[in-house]
Amino acid sequence: MITSIELRKKYLEFFKSKGHTIIPSASLIPENDPTVLFTTAGMHPLVPYLLGEKHPSGTKLVNVQKCIRTQDIDEVGDTRHDTFFEMMGNWSLGDYFKKEAITWSWEFLTSPDWLGLDPKKLAVSVFEGDADAPFDQESYDTWISLGMPADKIAKLPKKNNWWGPAGQTGPCGSDTEMFFWKGNSEFPPAGSNPGTDEDNWLEIWNDVFMEYEKTKEGNFIPLKQKNVDTGMGLERTLVTLNDYVDVFEIDTFWPLIQKIEEISGYEYIENTEITRSMRIVADHIRTATMIMSDDRGIVPSNVDQGYIVRRLLRRAIRHGRLLGVKENFCRMVSEKVIEIFKDIYPEVEKNKDFVFGEIEKEETKFRNTLEKGIKQFDIFVEESRDRKLSGDEMFDLFQSYGFPLEISLELAKERSIELDPEAVAVFNNLMKKHQDISRAGAEQKFKGGLADNSEISTKYHTATHLLLAALRHVLGGEIVQKGSNITAERLRFDFNYPEKLTPEQIKAVEDLVNQKIAEKIPVEMLEMPKEEAKKIVTVLSFDLSKYGDFVKVYKIGSFSTEFCGGPHVKNTELLGHFKIIKEEASSAWVRRIKAVLE
Repeated sequence: MITSIELRKKYLEFFKSKGHTIIPSASLIPENDPTVLFTTAGMHPLVPYLLGEKHPSGTKLVNVQKCIRTQDIDEVGDTRHDTFFEMMGNWSLGDYFKKEAITWSWEFLTSPDWLGLDPKKLAVSVFEGDADAPFDQESYDTWISLGMPADKIAKLPKKNNWWGPAGQTGPCGSDTEMFFWKGNSEFPPAGSNPGTDEDNWLEIWNDVFMEYEKTKEGNFIPLKQKNVDTGMGLERTLVTLNDYVDVFEIDTFWPLIQKIEEISGYEYIENTEITRSMRIVADHIRTATMIMSDDRGIVPSNVDQGYIVRRLLRRAIRHGRLLGVKENFCRMVSEKVIEIFKDIYPEVEKNKDFVFGEIEKEETKFRNTLEKGIKQFDIFVEESRDRKLSGDEMFDLFQSYGFPLEISLELAKERSIELDPEAVAVFNNLMKKHQDISRAGAEQKFKGGLADNSEISTKYHTATHLLLAALRHVLGGEIVQKGSNITAERLRFDFNYPEKLTPEQIKAVEDLVNQKIAEKIPVEMLEMPKEEAKKIVTVLSFDLSKYGDFVKVYKIGSFSTEFCGGPHVKNTELLGHFKIIKEEASSAWVRRIKAVLE
């Protein structure tokens, strides 16, 4: 058996031996990508460097990145879906390319010194080529040179072996994927590969080769900086190495299942509704805990990341009810999550009291209305016998009892209740009127890939630096950033402050930012050792353990000096006019400013 601790260590040590610098996991809340709510892949925090900026730790990097994907949240409950996961990744930023990446992947997978998988149980796929780009001969030849039989190399189209671009234009390229045999026989039959028998091959690793840029005209031109972006899911790899069929058996999940068994009095037995509810509780509280323990301080709410936290916790609470748990229990499961991850991600331990407090408040609040809400749902069902459940009724459940749309849909499915064809659309429209996020809106924000590095987004990113410095000048030097979100329309900035800002304070902040814009101050980027940088930065908003030994520091004259990954404009004069459009509470002791550049 191999543990999660052993696997992380092996992966990092292997690539360190190949000249890679180990960098820490970035925040779960993206700093440089306004298209997503969470970090959904290891490459997200490296977006500026994949696009050409110089990374302070060099051109060969490796880490284990905390990630969240919620597209399949409703699928959680089976043996393989989870919402929080860890992605092991190594990158070449214009350094090595296909041959080295593939050779090292093979060595790590098969060498007895590392994972020691039987080569006979491995197969791969490569891009077959089309009108946009040729067959990936180099990857194919490299696999052949490593001893991979030709009949185990599947040549597959773009939908299988191509990454990107994230939007209409941008970096993209072919990939090669590695698969492990999970069929009933000990070894795959002759000719079996991921192209001929995809059901029995489990993908365990993906090497992406970013070598083209798709233009507005739809052409694919070679990139000046060719990158390698690889991803190997920790959870899936542990399942493979330990010959499990259930992801909840791995050591970052199983202690949670055991705690839920203890709390509920039920045993975890395969293929029962009890098992499904236990998996949902374990996964959702694990994910909510990891989000809230992040240094950005996310709390349950009805918008953006907070909406996802609330959705996860409330679904977990309802499934706890199905397990017969009548008292608050989420904190007990969350404590186990902290115990599992505290030595891997220090912020988890550091922020545990905040997490436990928010979980207790949310569970108490929702539990007080859950029973009433279910009774009202049953009344709606009774009243709709001759028709179908409507969006207005589901919205009433949200307004009155805090039922997210997903819980109403889940209850309807469990009771075989039909919905009005327009029910979800009606619900979402009503939600928009109340300035809440809809499920569709949330999912749209998870479609990101490489960041929206548009000019306006870059301007907003620089404006947040000016805003923080202005807030510190007007409100006091104890002000730090607690979170931010940037879109092409506005910036949103959270900071610590105990009370509502006065109109005079808001105007003073706004005027100071505009003064610095008018001064046409150059934005200077410095690269230096972290310890040296600590001596000159004006504010430390985040845990410095998240930065490597060498860091980037952005200076805006003597007004602002911050650790940051960019991107930024070259001069403040490019920002235009800064205007605060809203100031409000984000959570206890945290305020939120929304602003635009005109």
